[in-house]
Amino acid sequence: MTKSVGADSRRASTDSSELQSERDSSGKGKRLWKKVKYQLVEYHSLPAYLKDNEFILAHYRSEWPIKHIFMSIFTIHNETLNVWTHLIGFFLFLVLTIYTAMEVPKVVDSNTLQHLHDVLRKADMHKLREDLLTCLPSFPTLPDLHNFRDALKNSLPLTDLLTSLSNWHIVELLTNCLPESFSHINHTDNCVLRNVKDDMVSMIAPQTTRQITRWPFYSFMGGAMFCLLASSVCHLFSCHSKRLSYVMLRIDYAGIAALISTSFYPIVYYSFMCYPFFCMFYMGFITILGVATVLVSLLPVFDRPEYRSVRAALFFGMGFSGVAPVLHKLILFSHQPEALHTTGYEILMGVFYGIGVLVYAMRIPERWMPGKFDIAGHSHQLFHVLVVAGAYTHYCAGLVYLKWRDMEGC
Repeated sequence: MTKSVGADSRRASTDSSELQSERDSSGKGKRLWKKVKYQLVEYHSLPAYLKDNEFILAHYRSEWPIKHIFMSIFTIHNETLNVWTHLIGFFLFLVLTIYTAMEVPKVVDSNTLQHLHDVLRKADMHKLREDLLTCLPSFPTLPDLHNFRDALKNSLPLTDLLTSLSNWHIVELLTNCLPESFSHINHTDNCVLRNVKDDMVSMIAPQTTRQITRWPFYSFMGGAMFCLLASSVCHLFSCHSKRLSYVMLRIDYAGIAALISTSFYPIVYYSFMCYPFFCMFYMGFITILGVATVLVSLLPVFDRPEYRSVRAALFFGMGFSGVAPVLHKLILFSHQPEALHTTGYEILMGVFYGIGVLVYAMRIPERWMPGKFDIAGHSHQLFHVLVVAGAYTHYCAGLVYLKWRDMEGC
């Protein structure tokens, strides 16, 4: 009886040990399967919808769960730099948008006041001081008039005193206290003072009366941010499934069309704001073309690798449509340095975008050495860098437009 119980106990212990061993093996097997399942794979192992670039041979993510995909933003694979080049670009333009909204009016004022300092150095400060002292009592609206007059009498630097006033009060002083002629000074000083008045009134007055509308500029900034963020999200999550890949590509195409369309808004609006017909014509045309491009891109047929050149040509043609308003601007404002300045930026922007499209369509440089640029340096990464460079160049052109129209208006 005792032997039987002992045998049963040993068998139960053995069965328990075998069951625990099986559980441990099963757990290790599942963990090993997960490690194998979510390893990077080669091109020939991909499902058809992920086969886009036959010259990138390895380091692909294929049908991973969302959690693993999200964490892969911090790991190395052949999409890492595609994600980060445009994600960094998105944050760059977010910072530029905030900076422009807060600082650009101050930058304009600073440049204006620096010009005031330069032109006032040409005048006879002693005679100008006397005329201002004579004129000041007629300005009851001037803030802290008594202190300003005392500082003027104490021979403090005149430019420092003027820069302490608001733009509007500087305009009042220069317009009313610098008459067309001064009987007590010579002709040269009189001309200098008149130039001071004319220069400063023309530069400051438009800024004090109204600031030009900013919506075309911020539309471009919004379009750029949408494009860059959509591109990053697309490259990060497209490997999840065929359905999500389709949705992500649609959003990516919409972002590209938005960037191209909104890029022409500052060009057209600020160039032709005094010509409403041309302004509405060009802006309407580029908007309709952008919407049409998005709609055409929704067709599944454009997902196929053999239509890569067609996609590139479609967006390239959309960008090329901006040549007409730029040439028209040069004809209308050939005498304006701002027109030439902005056109230089726009040509550089077109060069960046054009090279980017050619690199993307021709798969340079990986087509020359397949497998050598899987992680870094392949065509899509270069395309992303060139897109950010082109968008930043256009941002610089936008600042010139804002300053130009703020100062001159229509």
